[in-house]
Amino acid sequence: MAHIVVLGAGLGGVPMALEARKHARKTDTITVISDSATFHFTPSNPWVAVDWRRPDQIKVELEPMFAKKKIDFIHSAATKLRPEDNSIELANGETVTYDYLAICTGPELAFDEIEGLGPHNGFTQSVCHVDHAEAAKPVWDEFVKDPGPVIVGAVQGASCFGPAYEFAMILETDLRRRKIRDQVPMTFVTSEPYIGHLGLDGVGDTKGLLESEMRNRHIKWITSARVTKVEDGLMHVEEVAEDGTVAKTHELPFKYSMMLPPFRGIPTLRGIEGLVNPRGFVIVDENQRNPAYPNIYGIGVCIAIPPVGNYAVPVGVPKTGFMIESMVVAAARNLRAVMDGEAPTNVATWNAVCIADFGDGGVAFVAMPQIPPRNVNWAAEGKWVHIAKEAFESYFMSKVRHGTGEPFYEKAAFDMLGIHKVKPKASDQ
Repeated sequence: MAHIVVLGAGLGGVPMALEARKHARKTDTITVISDSATFHFTPSNPWVAVDWRRPDQIKVELEPMFAKKKIDFIHSAATKLRPEDNSIELANGETVTYDYLAICTGPELAFDEIEGLGPHNGFTQSVCHVDHAEAAKPVWDEFVKDPGPVIVGAVQGASCFGPAYEFAMILETDLRRRKIRDQVPMTFVTSEPYIGHLGLDGVGDTKGLLESEMRNRHIKWITSARVTKVEDGLMHVEEVAEDGTVAKTHELPFKYSMMLPPFRGIPTLRGIEGLVNPRGFVIVDENQRNPAYPNIYGIGVCIAIPPVGNYAVPVGVPKTGFMIESMVVAAARNLRAVMDGEAPTNVATWNAVCIADFGDGGVAFVAMPQIPPRNVNWAAEGKWVHIAKEAFESYFMSKVRHGTGEPFYEKAAFDMLGIHKVKPKASDQ
């Protein structure tokens, strides 16, 4: 009998708990620890910020769903991980011990690293959390009554760029529907070296597709951008050359701004030697295990992945849904193998599927593997992408409500490409 603890209950934690339950022995117990009582579907946050969704439409109460699957749930933040003792201290005063731990916390949003950034004591909005998106809605409601310049983008150290592109296009679509687009100059500010890089050195022709979208929608852009400071209504930006020197400075006025922040590991993990890197992200091997503490697994945005290239402005690598799904499957199977006294051999595919909604269309891409060079490097655009995103939201929310762990992304990718099977790695056979 083993006790498996899953820390976090988001896009990585919920699937990990369900997959672990599927592969674990009947005598094994599984406990999920989360600082939130609900699961929220993060990809729909941009819609919440413009009132295209209500927060309750993208939330699921976790405890009753987990109870049906015989998974214990503790609603409390973790305050201290002690891997040498196999224990976690919680904010509610409890200490939970484990035999195996899956860390699926996602990142801490490091708004404090840039003066004036973020919705807490800052001047920019966020769609990284449903609460941020909900708080952004009334700000948008006030903005459209008296519109002005808009800035959207992602600052240095961000590790996810898709939502920034989505939100810029969704705002632009909403402004056109309100017939006030002509009153709103828009600028996209990003740490990426070029539009459509996405932290992945592009996928297919994402550079051309996204630049074309920007031009058609009259959105200007600044790349290789380092945001140095945000004041009320004014953003200070340095445009950085390849050699690291400042090529140009910008003082950009705005009446509304949403900027994705830098990511770092959560305080519970930071500083634990051998477990995390200097930014607090969990170090894992190809089997999703930490080399220093082999009974600890890392899944999702919380893990350490080196950047695709060496850029003058830091550009993080996103951990997309397909990639996370493959980590979950590999980790759960390796957990069972280890409990059975076998060597872990399952390796995540680290492929990527992204459906980026632009309000009245969008861009979808498939990268296999996510980090180049690739076997599949495909991108396409069209109104069908918006419909596909809505269908995906409905499907995934149904999965969580009913506690089913059937993988989705691989099937979606194969359907998009018109293929049915990809030869697995030798380690998967």
